[in-house]
Amino acid sequence: MSTTAWKPAVDGIKEAFHASFTTHAYPTHTHDAWTLMVLDDGAVTYELDRHEHGALVSAVTLLPPHVPHDGRSAYPTGFRKRVLYLDGTVLPDDLIGKAVDTPMLPDPLLRHRVHQLHLALDEPLEAASRLALIAERLRHRFAGTAPVVHADPTLADRLRQLLDASLPSGISLADAAQELQTSPTHLVRAFSRRFGLPPHKYLTARRVDLARGYLVEGRPAAEVAVLAGFHDQSHLTRHFRRVLGTSPGRFVR
Repeated sequence: MSTTAWKPAVDGIKEAFHASFTTHAYPTHTHDAWTLMVLDDGAVTYELDRHEHGALVSAVTLLPPHVPHDGRSAYPTGFRKRVLYLDGTVLPDDLIGKAVDTPMLPDPLLRHRVHQLHLALDEPLEAASRLALIAERLRHRFAGTAPVVHADPTLADRLRQLLDASLPSGISLADAAQELQTSPTHLVRAFSRRFGLPPHKYLTARRVDLARGYLVEGRPAAEVAVLAGFHDQSHLTRHFRRVLGTSPGRFVR
């Protein structure tokens, strides 16, 4: 058995929980948050509101808040799972009934997006962007409708101006959406259509540009990381290498 839990710096996510269980069986319990779960190995059986359900690696499981459920491995070899507990700002309570009826969602795109979100939990803007698209897909999937596309030719350019003006610290997706009076998903889609990359990749590239300038001035990489808006030197190195194909140290040499 192994478990890891933490609070990501992402609005709407109360907790991230990664776990591997073999014999543990959850007793009947409830959460005050939405439980968004993907399995990486094994399978799970559980009762939700006194009805039997299963969870598979190929699907996404969404358990609603305040509804009793339990859980156990379907196989003797156990299971590995990744869970995000989402607060009420991400999904509305009026979806609880439909989530009780169909908690397992065989949706490959949704499964991929949840996986990507877990990989981006230490990147607030990227994680917020991915969470917004996941929440939109869940809402429209339960409603049986397609996302509404809003055409605003100025929206992407205005977001780019906000991102540039907020360097190096950046601006949260929620604050940008409030400033531009639109939704986070509209911002992400408009920016991606206009510039060919999502807002978080644009912001990272701008920070790498800042870092390049500081490095050629002769500043040490640890100082450059802070000045350019990265968490630390390893965070800078990871993105610097991804964008430029080399480390900060080799770049200046």
